[in-house]
Amino acid sequence: MIIDLHFHTRQYSSCSHIDMEEGIKYAKDIGLDGICITDHDSNEAHRFAKEFEKKYGIIVIVGMEILTYEGDILCFGMNKVPENKMHAQQLIDLVNLKGGVTISAHPFRNNGRGLGDHISNLKNLSAIESFNGNTSYENNLKADTLANKRNIPCVGASDAHQLNNIGMYATKFFECIQNEKDLIDAMKSRRMMPVYYDYKRKAFRQIR
Repeated sequence: MIIDLHFHTRQYSSCSHIDMEEGIKYAKDIGLDGICITDHDSNEAHRFAKEFEKKYGIIVIVGMEILTYEGDILCFGMNKVPENKMHAQQLIDLVNLKGGVTISAHPFRNNGRGLGDHISNLKNLSAIESFNGNTSYENNLKADTLANKRNIPCVGASDAHQLNNIGMYATKFFECIQNEKDLIDAMKSRRMMPVYYDYKRKAFRQIR
């Protein structure tokens, strides 16, 4: 199954231009099996996810992109947004305690919001977003190199804020995923790999 793990809606992320329903429909149209809504410090999309999942026949999972003192982390398995800003390790520990997973979003993006080299000091991070659609290829390679050096699983995601960027990068899972719990279990199993969308052939391809 191929899932885009990271996109933002204009309803709950002021930086995005994507209408939630239009984004989900577009994801289905390009052949994604699932898409994850990860708005900034919000999981309000939960109340619409199942409705659109049923309407368009695509798995819709809601996580959150949470800003810590060291940078952004994608979180799955959290019911509530933390009340106060946290350090990265505190957030990772909290999500793990709740049985969820964490992904370092765009680690080396030049905007001060990636964990970057702080990753080397973190414990029990679930994955690194080594291929992010809003990050330069050079900085994605830095993330990929660090992930391989630290033996942390790699994922791909679009981080889309514009409709036609959805699916630019995604993650191929080797297990069937129907809901957030399945996604969390699949990530913990490490049976996944980043993929990219070949716009010419209209198909997803392995990066390596």
